[in-house]
Amino acid sequence: MKVLEKIKITALKVWRSQALKYSVVCILGVLIVGFLDENSIWSHMKNQRRISELEDEIGKYNAAYERDQAQIRELNRNPKAMEKIARERYFMKADDEDIFVLSDDDRTPKPIVNNETTE
Repeated sequence: MKVLEKIKITALKVWRSQALKYSVVCILGVLIVGFLDENSIWSHMKNQRRISELEDEIGKYNAAYERDQAQIRELNRNPKAMEKIARERYFMKADDEDIFVLSDDDRTPKPIVNNETTE
C-alpha cells in the first residue's frame, strides 16, 4: 500500500507542476500547427509534389513550343514542307493522284443476325 500511495503522491506532484502544463501545451501546439493547420507539414509536402508535377508539365509545353517553332521556321523557308503537311494531315492531293488511307484499327466482323421468324 505504501508503494501505491508514493506513486499517487508523485503523480499528483507531477500533475500540479507548471513545467508539465507548459510542456503539454507546447507539444499540443506543435502537433496542431504541424499536422492539422493549413500550413502544416502535410500540406507543404503536397504543395511540393504539385510544384514538381507542374514543372514537368512546363517542360513538356516548352518542348512542344520549341518543336512547333522549328516547324514554323521550316514552313517559312521551304514551300515543299507546306505541301508535305497538306498531304499528310489534310489528305490534299494533286489532280492526277489517288489517295488511299490505310487504317490501323482492329475491326472484327459483326455476326449476321437473322431477325426473321418462321411460321
